[in-house]
Amino acid sequence: MAPVTSAATPERRFDSETALAGATAMFPGRPCRILIVTTLGRPGYLRRAMEAGANGFVVKDTPARQLADAVRRVHAGLRVVDPTLAAESLATGASPLTDRETDVLRAARAGGTVADLAKELRLSEGTVRNHLSAAIGKTGARTRAEAVRLAESHGWLLR
Repeated sequence: MAPVTSAATPERRFDSETALAGATAMFPGRPCRILIVTTLGRPGYLRRAMEAGANGFVVKDTPARQLADAVRRVHAGLRVVDPTLAAESLATGASPLTDRETDVLRAARAGGTVADLAKELRLSEGTVRNHLSAAIGKTGARTRAEAVRLAESHGWLLR
């Protein structure tokens, strides 16, 4: 049986890509299977982890028996995904936001005026307004703060 190594501790947290790259680098030339156990059970996080090469993705409140089964299944070469999160991910779908709309909403998380956002992103104020308007429409929000909240809850503002 291959060694089981944890790349993250409470003091040291990684995003999916960093954790997967680190685990692969720890065991060069050997197959590396990754099961992500996280508190961040959101569709965007699931999608990103699986796209980065994770073999499994479950939330930390998974019952112990199911978690042990997930470890065994991933070790056997199978993929494991929390079924509730998988269904939510399919229902939510991929982000409807363009890269630039995502950038604008990320910048808007901290608040600030359109002028502040434009300066930070090196865009004109009109362009920022256009991207905010498009993002608000695509998320079904009424305000930019609500658009940020909705996009974050779906995991669409990940880097």
